[in-house]
Amino acid sequence: MAPKEKKNLEETIKEKIAPLLEETMEKNWGISIPKIETDISDKLKNQSLDIYIPINKSFSEAKRIFKTEFLKQELKLNRGNISQIAKTLGIDRRSIHRAIKELGINVDEIRGDTLSKKEYQENKIDQTIRTTLEQYKSIIQPQQMEKMYQEVGKLSRNIARFIPHQELSWKEAERAFEKQFLKLSLEDNEWNVTKTAKKIIIRPETLHRKIKKLGI
Repeated sequence: MAPKEKKNLEETIKEKIAPLLEETMEKNWGISIPKIETDISDKLKNQSLDIYIPINKSFSEAKRIFKTEFLKQELKLNRGNISQIAKTLGIDRRSIHRAIKELGINVDEIRGDTLSKKEYQENKIDQTIRTTLEQYKSIIQPQQMEKMYQEVGKLSRNIARFIPHQELSWKEAERAFEKQFLKLSLEDNEWNVTKTAKKIIIRPETLHRKIKKLGI
């Protein structure tokens, strides 16, 4: 995300989204809890790729899974329109056709399972809110939490009006994948670079270089 876009997003969250979160909590709980509001806001500012990549895979295997699922997602969001996907991802149509063939993706099957960008963003925000609320189940009474859950769908639709689906180029998506996968792998191995490199099957020198490049 470009610095200007990031600044605009932060301003939107502060001016539009935070009041929505505060209003919803006060409506259902009688109070607003700043920590929950901050946690949800931070996750919305830094939404990670909505693609699950298991960390028990090698780096190359995980990247192949990521490419497959990311391309399938783009095919669904763009109704299988290769020209539109090429424009969005910033690569030529030939490269996309080649990737589809190499990854064994059935385009005809995906064309029958499309998803609008509006629906996709609403679902993503919905999941972000629910996942955050789950972390507070031990301190919020079940009845009160259930009231909040009932509002999540409406809240997500309202937030999606201000935070539309963010388009990523192919390079941006790859970078986001690498940062997410490597950070999780390092955490899983207690930040031991040598141990992590061995587990995900890349050279320690390569991992050191990526850590520096990606700002992990």
